Amino acid sequence: MAKLTDILKGGDLRSTGKVDEVIKKVNSQKSFDELFSGLFDADRLVVMRSADAIEKITLIHPKYLRQHTGKLLELLNSTSHIELKWHLAQLTTRIKLNENEIGIVWNILTRWALDKKESRIVRVLSLQGLFDLLKQYPELLTDFTQTMQALEKEPVPSIAARIRILKKLPPLKLPLKGVAC
Repeated sequence: MAKLTDILKGGDLRSTGKVDEVIKKVNSQKSFDELFSGLFDADRLVVMRSADAIEKITLIHPKYLRQHTGKLLELLNSTSHIELKWHLAQLTTRIKLNENEIGIVWNILTRWALDKKESRIVRVLSLQGLFDLLKQYPELLTDFTQTMQALEKEPVPSIAARIRILKKLPPLKLPLKGVAC
C-alpha cells in the first residue's frame, strides 16, 4: 500500500491533487499520524496537501490533533509557507491549549493578521482564527477588538469583508465600539 504522503505528490500548487482520496483512507489515529508527518515533508506540495487534508478531517475528528499540539506550535513558529500558514491559522483553533500555548498562538495569529507583508488569505484566516479562539477564551475580546480596529483602517477588501461577517456573529453580534462596518 502506498504511503499517504506519496499519494499527495505531483502537480502544482494550484491543484489539491488527490487530497480527497487520502481523506477517505484516514480512518484511525495511526493513519492520521502518518498523514500528519506530511506537514514536515521536504516537498512543499505534500505539506500543502497534507495540511488541507488534515484541516478537512479535523472538522469531523478534532481529537486526532490532540497528540500533535506541540508539533503544531512548532510549525506555527517556524513556517514560511503561505499555504501552511493559512491552514495552521484554522487548525490551532481546534485543539485545547494551556495558558502558555494560547499566548503563543494568539500572538502569532495577531502578528500574521496585522503584517501587511503577509498574503491576504493568511491575514484573513488569522483574523478568523483569532475570532474562533474567542469562543474558548472570551477574556481576549479586548485584544481582538484592538486588532480589528487596526485592520479596519486598511483598504483591503478581503479583510474588510471578513470583519463585516465577524461583527454579525456571536460573541460580536453588537457593533464593536469604534469599529465601523
